[in-house]
Amino acid sequence: MFQGVFGTTFTFVIRCDYTVWPGILSSAGSSVLGSTGFQLEPGSTRSFLAQSSRSCRFWGRTGCSFDPSTGQGSCVTSDCVSNRIDCDGADATPLATLVEFTIGSGGAQDFYDVSLVDECNLPVMVEASGGLGACGSTGCAADLNRICPKELRAGGGRACRSACEAFRRDEYCCSGAYAYDDATSTFTCTVADYTITFCPSLARSHDLAGSTSARPPTSFCGHLSGSTTSDFVPWRPHRLRRDPANPSQLLAGSEEIPPILRSFLSALRRSRHILSGP
Repeated sequence: MFQGVFGTTFTFVIRCDYTVWPGILSSAGSSVLGSTGFQLEPGSTRSFLAQSSRSCRFWGRTGCSFDPSTGQGSCVTSDCVSNRIDCDGADATPLATLVEFTIGSGGAQDFYDVSLVDECNLPVMVEASGGLGACGSTGCAADLNRICPKELRAGGGRACRSACEAFRRDEYCCSGAYAYDDATSTFTCTVADYTITFCPSLARSHDLAGSTSARPPTSFCGHLSGSTTSDFVPWRPHRLRRDPANPSQLLAGSEEIPPILRSFLSALRRSRHILSGP
């Protein structure tokens, strides 16, 4: 109950069967978390205490090779521009699943989300503990690389780009569209600690989806296209009409889904890893 007094603890958990190198970027002017990049072996955890309000983002790098004496090297996906194990204020290069936080101060709300807007490379879940409010779990438990269309594959099959990132065309990027607020993609909690799990188990994800807790899960795979929601939406000057039973739904009266997105959506519907919340 005293997280707001002593700070917010972020715990990174690796359930992947391979090594992950998390990267950390804090907003300008805020204090650092004590590290900007590190290595985590399968099954390991590491925690950091954030003692002031900040905006920050986390991501997992894969396929990395670093010189143990200098810390210099590179990664296949989500590399830091610094080309070091410590990102040192550098953001992730493309091919990253992004975990984004804005931590409140003085009892103010925290805001958090998992973004696959441009691309994704790792399944990841965020869970809040000890906080006040809805404090929903969010993320994508599916390994989207396994069902990624060949036209969107990147990093030797270790990442999947969005159609917008891959083709840079208006119909994929929602160019000129108004970004409506979406309460299903950004989450809030107050005076909480957070666990960020890479490669969460399917069983755990199903437990979350079927939980009777007052803290509901969100949709478990959002932001797959260039839009602000998890729908694949070409631009049209009117609001979404969403049907939870139809994840491939477009704006009312819009055109057919482009074939590249239709094939991906069909694969998503077949995947038991994809879960939907309220």
